[in-house]
Amino acid sequence: MAKRFSNGMPATELTGADWRKSKFSGAMGNCVEVATLASGEVAMRNSRFPEGPALVYTRDEMAAFLAGAKDGEFDDVLS
Repeated sequence: MAKRFSNGMPATELTGADWRKSKFSGAMGNCVEVATLASGEVAMRNSRFPEGPALVYTRDEMAAFLAGAKDGEFDDVLS
């Protein structure tokens, strides 16, 4: 039986995850990291607290978010 991943689980339990962060990450490490899981889902964690909780998204959820971000849909978040 395949391991089931869920939101809020410790990122350390996401075995085999290859975490990466954006090249635009600040020098202080204030960023998020993402990893594609064997299940096809995408996990996200706080780079300053790598053993903390992870958010887990389906591929469709991540695709919708990325499409919105590329389209400027969330630009007002930082205004």
